[in-house]
Amino acid sequence: MEKEEKIEYLRSSLIKMKNVVVAFSAGVDSTFLLKFALDTLGRDNVLAVTVSSPIRFENESSQAVKIAKELNVRHVIIDLDETKDGNFAKNDPLRCYYCKYLTFSKLKEFARKDGIEFVIDGTNYDDVSKDYRPGLKALSELGIFSPLKDAQLTKKEIRELSKQMNLPTWDKFPQTCLATRFPYGMEITMERLKKVSKIESYLETLGLKVHRARYHDDRTLRIEVLPEDFSKLMDSKNEIIMMAKEMGFNYITLDLEGYRSGSLNEVLK
Repeated sequence: MEKEEKIEYLRSSLIKMKNVVVAFSAGVDSTFLLKFALDTLGRDNVLAVTVSSPIRFENESSQAVKIAKELNVRHVIIDLDETKDGNFAKNDPLRCYYCKYLTFSKLKEFARKDGIEFVIDGTNYDDVSKDYRPGLKALSELGIFSPLKDAQLTKKEIRELSKQMNLPTWDKFPQTCLATRFPYGMEITMERLKKVSKIESYLETLGLKVHRARYHDDRTLRIEVLPEDFSKLMDSKNEIIMMAKEMGFNYITLDLEGYRSGSLNEVLK
């Protein structure tokens, strides 16, 4: 389909739903979907819901609140603690499935109480073909709709449309939950999550385009940034080393291959 056809398909899909709960993380895709749904269905028929939990960055909720206010959309934040679920915490290759099932079960329950039939998320067309995404199975089982994916809108097209709509997220780098920082088989605990969150919060201040602090094991921290940002990282290496060693890491490494999405899934190939 041409881009204009995709947009019309998206619009008609939302009109058929009439009212929706949008899973809103303040990322590129969910912000675009929220704005498009708001323009299509009107304020009274759209509710943005943001999940706050230990595996999400603290500033995600504040960013979501800020954007929701700018868009003048109804918005609520609900709490969830995935680490209390044994299936999630054991961190096997189906972790993302368990996480999505927990999250969207709660969103469906919330929507039902509010009298809204449809819960929609920002999965795009690229997501169905790239990397390892077991979470998509949970969305399917729960009957969650992904209008961007169904309209075959790609990430590139969503960024272009977001820029045209003056959305602040149009050039935002992708951010994933903190659970993706741990190799499969390593239990995800609150203590480990706090360590990763603290280090990544510091990396956030260095002006890096994208960064990941991978909890390689209890002694080793592996940092990923884009190759062009290696020098920025090295300028602050002493502070990073000091912080990591205070947390108990013995080895603080820079991945010379640089940042790539889903690097911890490489062991599954």
